Amino acid sequence: MTVVSSKEFATHQRKYFGMAMDSEVCIKRGRNMFRLMHQPAEDEQPILEPDEDLRNAISMEELRESVHEFIHKLYAGK
Repeated sequence: MTVVSSKEFATHQRKYFGMAMDSEVCIKRGRNMFRLMHQPAEDEQPILEPDEDLRNAISMEELRESVHEFIHKLYAGK
């Protein structure tokens, strides 16, 4: 992690934007610290393939039903 002052960052923005592509860059301004990070453009985002976890996932409807059942069991026990 590289920590630089806001003045140093303003003077050498190109350098620190380039560094942020590969590592963490923090800009310190007074007591505040700002993290500069690279986020790929939408067309650069990797496409995730379905895996075993996704195949085992439940739908929102299944989740809602199981939560309702759980809540009913909690109150029925009292």
